[in-house]
Amino acid sequence: MVNITHKISTLRIATAQAIVLVSSQATIDAIQNRQVPKGDVFEFSRAAGLLAVKKTSDVIPDCHPLPIEFTAIRHRIEGLQVIIEVEVHTIYKTGVEVEAMHGASVTALTIYDMLKPIDKGVEISTIKLLSKEGGKSGYANKFKTDLRVAVIVCSDTVSAGSKKDAAGKAVIEKLGAIGLATELYEIIPDEEAIIQKKALALVDAGYQLVLFTGGTGLSPRDVTPEAIQPLISREIPGIMEAARNYGQQRMPYAMLSRGVAGFINNTLVITLPGSTRGAMETMDALFPYILHVFKVAEGMRHD
Repeated sequence: MVNITHKISTLRIATAQAIVLVSSQATIDAIQNRQVPKGDVFEFSRAAGLLAVKKTSDVIPDCHPLPIEFTAIRHRIEGLQVIIEVEVHTIYKTGVEVEAMHGASVTALTIYDMLKPIDKGVEISTIKLLSKEGGKSGYANKFKTDLRVAVIVCSDTVSAGSKKDAAGKAVIEKLGAIGLATELYEIIPDEEAIIQKKALALVDAGYQLVLFTGGTGLSPRDVTPEAIQPLISREIPGIMEAARNYGQQRMPYAMLSRGVAGFINNTLVITLPGSTRGAMETMDALFPYILHVFKVAEGMRHD
């Protein structure tokens, strides 16, 4: 199965369609008048479809078991076609496209089974996905990516050359994956005055997104939050709340991160952990969704 542990849970919706084609109006009349010998076609097939949606991971090997929060199965008749639509909702890390299509296919198969004694020409003509929403793919091309971005590594050992940087490079790679180019990448020591000077210089230079990685822990030299917090003109507490919540679900030590985030004038500054794993998890928790802040901020400035 595909690893989805790095994903966040979001509302995901999928709608699938299946079409059952019958050979005569007499079959349609039997369905509508509830005269099919095996029973009420719509109600029986709806029940079968509901079960199929919930059992998808039992029969499709690579599908993840997930919570089904809502399912609607709708039928309509157009000429000699019975059109089935299955809508499925979940709040989870992966989508429900296969669940919706599995539900539609079993609904159609149930109708086929119920009608074949009275119509030898019945057939299933189409099963397809109509729509899906949610997840990172649902946010593609919705955010600004023409931003001036800087990644600054705060580390005494890396700046002294006794250790190679991995966290900063991982952050740059994550940014690149969502279409953000890093214009500036620098390494500085864990010195409060140097961190503040660098942050203010980047703000003055017009950078719109600045990511500091390192110095958010509890060692005596971890001073990044102390350096950045006084400079923030508008804090956004929810950013680091989301990051810590994401991290806590994967590593109990995430509660110890002291990262801060907010605007310094028109520059969004976010402080990330110095560990490669912590930095990557924070990026997974925040991006690309955090980029919506630039649209909101731009609207506020226009007002």
